[in-house]
Amino acid sequence: MRKNARLPGKYSLFWKLAVLLVGFCLLMIWLSLSWGRYVEDQNAYLSDTARQTLVGYAAQAEQAWRADGQRGVDDWLREIRRHEPGWVGVIGNNLQSLSSVPLTDEQFQRLTFLRGVDWPTSRRQKTMPWLKLPFPNTPGAGSLVIELPQRFQPGRYTMAWQMLTNVLVPALFTLLFCIGLYRLLIRPLNQLREQANAWRADRLSDRLSPQLTGRKDELGELNRAFDHMAERLHSTVFIQQQLLRDMSHELRTPLSRLRVACDSEQSMGELRDRLSREVDGMQRLVNDTLQLAWLDTEREKLPAEDIQIVALWEMLVENACFESGWCARQLPCDVAPSCWVQGHLNSLAQSLENILRNAIRHSPNDGIVCLGGRREGDDWLLWLEDQGGGVDEHDLERIFAPFIRLDGARPGNGGFGLGLSIARNSLRLQGGDMWAENGAHGLRINMRLRARAF
Repeated sequence: MRKNARLPGKYSLFWKLAVLLVGFCLLMIWLSLSWGRYVEDQNAYLSDTARQTLVGYAAQAEQAWRADGQRGVDDWLREIRRHEPGWVGVIGNNLQSLSSVPLTDEQFQRLTFLRGVDWPTSRRQKTMPWLKLPFPNTPGAGSLVIELPQRFQPGRYTMAWQMLTNVLVPALFTLLFCIGLYRLLIRPLNQLREQANAWRADRLSDRLSPQLTGRKDELGELNRAFDHMAERLHSTVFIQQQLLRDMSHELRTPLSRLRVACDSEQSMGELRDRLSREVDGMQRLVNDTLQLAWLDTEREKLPAEDIQIVALWEMLVENACFESGWCARQLPCDVAPSCWVQGHLNSLAQSLENILRNAIRHSPNDGIVCLGGRREGDDWLLWLEDQGGGVDEHDLERIFAPFIRLDGARPGNGGFGLGLSIARNSLRLQGGDMWAENGAHGLRINMRLRARAF
């Protein structure tokens, strides 16, 4: 059974695009209704100037009729026809002519199709319409009938209005819509492209602007993932370059000793022993460096299994006693047998072994290195404490950096300064963590691991 599709979140890009598209559609609807009606009024109705002129003609005809009757109307008609070439007449309420010239049958027939000044007018008519304007002061006394002058005909700029309505304004709104889409989608993608080009130019430290990574939509998630990837890539490249520089530096000393040994007058047996020791040291250095590089670049958690810490510690103590000459009572374990954790057995064993070797190396020959632990919620907190005198507070984090050796702060020597780095990275890949603090007699390495699930 298919699951119901979830609606996008309130900050989703879907809603921004929907609002932009709906706004554009509503704007176009408004354009077709309100603006279209306005354009229609401009092209179908008489202008205010034309209305005022025609109403003024009606007032003059009324004044002429009231002043001198039929003769006054005749005089006024002769005067108005000098500058109005169309037909002009003055009629009464019964459609009779108020001038001395009677109406012809054709004129009388056209009087049945008179229009008002407030009526729409179409340019599609073959002849100009006749307009009826009642006397403004005494409407019942008579009316002016005039053929609409050509200069007053509306719609003279119809083509321009149509171009404005159907082409220019929609093009402007579409341009605004495209600008909105560009700002919403294209500009962030262009900045991502610039970031990729910066990577191609080896500018791995460049980052996206907070304005892009602070977005709450899908593009913001993409920007943050892209920025995190850039930061991770820069960190990985930097660490690998640093490891190569440090390893090359560490290899100079054994190579120099090998060169001196080859040029010396030692016997074949002594030379063979020297070569064996130096090759073993360089092999350990290369192996530890490669392992640290792998742990730093590997992001997937290692497969987990149930591990009993007490049993693991007993195995490590046996090996440590054989290598260092310590006795088992110098390596006590105060962890309960019920301490089971989830982790990768080989990696966890190697991490504890590195910590144990480091603790033995920096503790006096008759010292004690103790493993303790307690349950904290869903985790086990383990700690390994030696008697080496501890380190300065500002060096507690530095000791986990590769090739860091604080021999001046803690007596003893040996190793390449990679053990703690490997141990911490290994624990973090198992879902745990590691940190250091000074204990009562020496350095205390704390480890947090997930408890076994029952």
